[in-house]
Amino acid sequence: MRFVRIEASEDGVRTLVLDRPPVNALGRELVDDLLAACDSLKVDAEARCVVVRSAGKHFSAGADLKERQGMTLDDVRAFVPRLAAACNGLADLPMPTIAAVHGTAAGGGCELALACDLRILSDEATIGLRETALGILPGAGGTQRLPRLIGPAMAKRWIFTARMHTAAEALAHGVAQQVVPLAALEVSALDLARAIAANGPVAIRLAKRAIDGGADLAMAPALALEWNCYQGVLGTQDRLEALAAFAEKRPPKFTGR
Repeated sequence: MRFVRIEASEDGVRTLVLDRPPVNALGRELVDDLLAACDSLKVDAEARCVVVRSAGKHFSAGADLKERQGMTLDDVRAFVPRLAAACNGLADLPMPTIAAVHGTAAGGGCELALACDLRILSDEATIGLRETALGILPGAGGTQRLPRLIGPAMAKRWIFTARMHTAAEALAHGVAQQVVPLAALEVSALDLARAIAANGPVAIRLAKRAIDGGADLAMAPALALEWNCYQGVLGTQDRLEALAAFAEKRPPKFTGR
């Protein structure tokens, strides 16, 4: 991978770094690298949480418009679903994901952040879906993930106006879960990732499956899904280890088994 790298730590935290200067524009090569990175993380049994961040001054300014100018309509028809597949690959990772956003996250860059489970923004960050100002619409999940996150009316306001929003606005609207100073962004994201990674990894993955899978179900099938996921932890060593640790008044040592 040329424009994406995965950094691993022994505590199970993985960091997916976008590194295509100057603004991590989402061209063909970066999207291909994102797809490859998601494929790698998906089968990483030791990964407990993934932080998505960027090198440079910006998270991602969105689509590579210079590259897009040279595309035919058929090229665009092939590329946009591939960008959507990269966002879907991130959203479908079995472990929790955290977007650590600084600088600009516009268009497809915003959609990448929306594909993560949680978002931490630096206080100088701006984020938004700019597509309608370019005569198009969000095509990598923005019209679907944003309404599920902040409600249809507020999502329509974001998409119809094509405004970029401050970190404070993103927090107030529910797009961001935390806003921190720029200097504290990486540490804050890693601290949150480690707090997640310290818990039972099987339980965390199944909890994510239950939340995501049940979101569009009626209550009865959603509760059935929850019970089905719960049964997935019953035979694990981690569950027995947690009970033993409680009895012995010590922190549990989870192995993911």
